[in-house]
Amino acid sequence: MKRIVHHAVYDTLADWETGHLTAHLRNGNYHREPGGYEVVTVGLTTDPVVTMGGLRITPDLALADLSPAGSELLVLPGADLWDAGDSLAPFARKAREFLDAGVPVAAICGAVAGLAREGLLDERDHTSAVPQYLDAQEGYAGAKHYLDRDAVLDGDLVTAGPTEPVAFAREAFRRLDVYRPEVLDAWFRLFARSDASAYEVLMAA
Repeated sequence: MKRIVHHAVYDTLADWETGHLTAHLRNGNYHREPGGYEVVTVGLTTDPVVTMGGLRITPDLALADLSPAGSELLVLPGADLWDAGDSLAPFARKAREFLDAGVPVAAICGAVAGLAREGLLDERDHTSAVPQYLDAQEGYAGAKHYLDRDAVLDGDLVTAGPTEPVAFAREAFRRLDVYRPEVLDAWFRLFARSDASAYEVLMAA
């Protein structure tokens, strides 16, 4: 059976933040196990949404129908809506359900703030754009667990700021054990630093 990753989609979604992650999960190149992942999009409803870049997406699934069972990962991208009220709070509550079930969650940019408001960062190491961003979130009590890194993996939770889509993908790959360590390192060096020497490692894989 195809392994499934669920990717949240909503209006004002930040297009650039999850492309490395989904593309390289889906194509299966260099993976430890043959075959890639199926990416299933999840909206509040199945009505179309429009991303920050103007792309129109029709969700495959409504959030109410999403369960951690059968999912390998829930991906929560940033969006202007995360900072414009609580319309996306149901996705943060769904993230709690996934984490409670031992299924990983990867959140970037504004989605990290949504998890902060839900209390999911209070006892987990995490990062964001800047600590002040999270400090301003109502209900956040996880400042002592904030790490100044490009991306952070703590157990089943991956977090990153909006300028770190490659590091964000790297930590999600690490949690899913998609690549052997030397391949993961080479993948990151190639896509984050344009290190040509990494290409040889990937080709050998």
